Amino acid sequence: METLKFRIYPLGRKMLAGKRPGPTRLAPEVNRILYIRNLPFKISAEEMYDIFGKFGAVRQIRLGNAPNTRGTAFVIYEDILDAKNALEHLSGFNVAGRYLIVLYHQPDKMKKNEDNKV
Repeated sequence: METLKFRIYPLGRKMLAGKRPGPTRLAPEVNRILYIRNLPFKISAEEMYDIFGKFGAVRQIRLGNAPNTRGTAFVIYEDILDAKNALEHLSGFNVAGRYLIVLYHQPDKMKKNEDNKV
């Protein structure tokens, strides 16, 4: 008969007291709005809802249609945790031979970039 060896690790105080660990704080850049780059130019809003809707309720999708915004979109989720989950799972996701770049929308950084270009 074979004997199994196990190591016993002590649990933290919260676990010993029977409590679950509290919610973790999100990073300051985490928000409900995702900025998507490297999209196929011919992708439709329905296809975007199919891709991003798997991770939670989507409030709005805005596809770039001007020459300098083609291939980009903003996806706005109802819940911040759904947006976080979508970012984690869809960064690098292949759509029609293109790998998506998914970022949190950071208006302050975008404004600084626009100021530097002028």
